[in-house]
Amino acid sequence: MARPREFSEDRVVTAAMEAFWRHGYEATSTRTLCDSTGLGPSSLYNTFGGKRQLYLRALQRYYETATAEQVEILRGDGPAKERLRAMMVHAVDADLDATGTQGCFAISAAVEVAGSDPQVREAVRRSFDRVEEELCAIVEQGRRAGEIRSTGEARTVARRVQSTYYGLRVLSRVQDDREVLLATVDGMLADL
Repeated sequence: MARPREFSEDRVVTAAMEAFWRHGYEATSTRTLCDSTGLGPSSLYNTFGGKRQLYLRALQRYYETATAEQVEILRGDGPAKERLRAMMVHAVDADLDATGTQGCFAISAAVEVAGSDPQVREAVRRSFDRVEEELCAIVEQGRRAGEIRSTGEARTVARRVQSTYYGLRVLSRVQDDREVLLATVDGMLADL
């Protein structure tokens, strides 16, 4: 079966990412992937090698888009705490405005698949490590500017911030009160 003329591998991987994000790996059937991507089953398998391979490509796409967006926010202008808050508020607002793709796809993959699949674990770890590196740099910048007072290793402080951030991504799946989520953000930042 020939590929449709409008075939775009980027579009297909993005559509698959959204399907996996919305339904989870196990609940995303081949039929769901075909409906989401516009490809037939044979084209999907011939092009991507199967559901798992497409899932790994979707995680790569998430890294290239959402993780890159997090890094871009963290590298923005302004004081360290403002950049940390901007990343968290952006996530809260995106999650509350989302239609079916709430939370973080990498967290969903970590919870659902990474425990039993080393390649998924590696892909998720890559996203988490990238964000951690940026957070560590911001903590160090904030300390030099006298803005962050937390003691201990910068990496430990960065991981505390990261844990709060990822916790917000999970919490937003059940908590739709923006003020509650923002109070969590502001409380964590006040403790820095």
